[in-house]
Amino acid sequence: MLTQFQWLHSELSNICKSLLRTKQLHAVLLKTHLSQDPFYATKIVRLYAANNDIKSAYHMFDKTSNRSVYLWNSMIRAFAQSQRFANAFSLFRTMLGADISPDNYTYACVIRACSDNFDFGMLRLVHGGAVASGLGLDPICCSALVTAYSKLGLVHEAHRVFNGIPEPDLVLWNSLIFGYGSSGVWDVGMEMFSSMRLVGKKPDEYTLAGLLMGIADPNLLSIGQGLHGLSQKSGLDCDSHVGSLLVSMYSRCNCMASAYSVFCSIFNPDLVTRSALIAGYSQSGEYDKALLFFRKLNMENKKADSVLIASVLSSIAQTANVALGYEIHGYVLRHGLESDVKVSSALIDMYSKCGFLRLGIYVFRIMPERNVISYNSVILGLGLHGCTSEAFRMFVKMLEKGLVPDEATFTALLCACCHAGLVKHGREIFRRMKDEFNIKARPEHYVYMVKLLGSAGELEEAYNLTQSLPEPVDKAILGALLSCCNSCGNSELAETVAQRLFESNPADNAYRVMLSNVYAGDGRWDDVKKLRDKISLRKMPGLSWIEGSYC
Repeated sequence: MLTQFQWLHSELSNICKSLLRTKQLHAVLLKTHLSQDPFYATKIVRLYAANNDIKSAYHMFDKTSNRSVYLWNSMIRAFAQSQRFANAFSLFRTMLGADISPDNYTYACVIRACSDNFDFGMLRLVHGGAVASGLGLDPICCSALVTAYSKLGLVHEAHRVFNGIPEPDLVLWNSLIFGYGSSGVWDVGMEMFSSMRLVGKKPDEYTLAGLLMGIADPNLLSIGQGLHGLSQKSGLDCDSHVGSLLVSMYSRCNCMASAYSVFCSIFNPDLVTRSALIAGYSQSGEYDKALLFFRKLNMENKKADSVLIASVLSSIAQTANVALGYEIHGYVLRHGLESDVKVSSALIDMYSKCGFLRLGIYVFRIMPERNVISYNSVILGLGLHGCTSEAFRMFVKMLEKGLVPDEATFTALLCACCHAGLVKHGREIFRRMKDEFNIKARPEHYVYMVKLLGSAGELEEAYNLTQSLPEPVDKAILGALLSCCNSCGNSELAETVAQRLFESNPADNAYRVMLSNVYAGDGRWDDVKKLRDKISLRKMPGLSWIEGSYC
């Protein structure tokens, strides 16, 4: 027969209690005068926190006069996990002035709250406090600091903390490797991985996760394949998290056959894994497969998140099939996703590219919240439909609201100038992007500038612009210049540009076709024949925008 104390201890040990059961246990503690016992008070606070009743948790904490460090930690953690960071930091300050000193778990919890709140200033203060209290080299604190600095992108700070630890454990190694991976510094992450293995640490699934995060470029595919092989040798490829990251890695590297192969090997792929596969198909231009897997997801009654919906809408925008767009819009409305900025922005983009600009603008107008992405989508839509003055007015409104334009904003504006042939406006936008907003021009910006200048007959200026770029010049930029030479009938410049393209892209016959068209315009039929003889491809029949029909 259990005593009342044994029964209470057994009941409180189970964290999976409902809110009603937690309140009943709280009432029992009050009746038995055990509510002032810090052990039982801590248990109740944790149960309330697990049921998201932070108000009751704090009431229990506040009414307990004899507070242990565990009770303080539990309440601070409850505030932090419910994202009430101001309350968590305030309680931590109160604790510093109390009779009891924070321990390593207190500091670890507050450090984690700083990173979750992206509060670098507070993180530095808490770090200083941990050092002053003699916990600067504590493994628990250091692990939290390395993770926090890494999450905030301050990997050099994280490395500095790491270097101060005499014998870092696997958790610390993983935290630093993950920091480098998530910051895109994959090469340093690989160096840390090699160092970790040299000191005898065996990688686990978290190590691989940190390494795979950094593989985001098709040129790094061989490294990703090596990590895949390592996961197989270590028996970690069966881990669902590693499998999901492998699918994401292969998708980012445009290797969809491998992404699909890994996906099929996962017993029960979660939503993140499915989203990675669908996004990969969308980004690699396999839009039909992206839509097929979304339908399968829907048939299995799995609710898609906003990231996945945005990816599917991007696929539909490329196929220009507005009927599918209507279906997804209905899905969005049925599942209450219309207030999500990413989803609404993707709807604007889809409707605009499918030729239904008014519907895109309607979605924009009813959005409860607008950010840079939504403004970019509507500016691009207006520009594509020739409403250049409206696009510029929207840009002005965006600045008036205090939003800072990004690379995509200027891509949309230059696209609008290109469609309308506004050379003067295009030059001004290009200048403002670099001088006023300190944004480094990307290849797509140069493509639009070359098209804009070339279409206006300013071929020399367009050519000089490409000459000012460091080698190798992106083939899309040179391709745009070659296209302009074709439309202007400048065979001499076309030959110069085409030769550069042939050297860097010997297997791409599209540029030979473009040059042969320039020769044909000049009546240079012998040169046309020489080029055409080198082209060993059969032209596919043209497809119209009407799905499934041939021209």
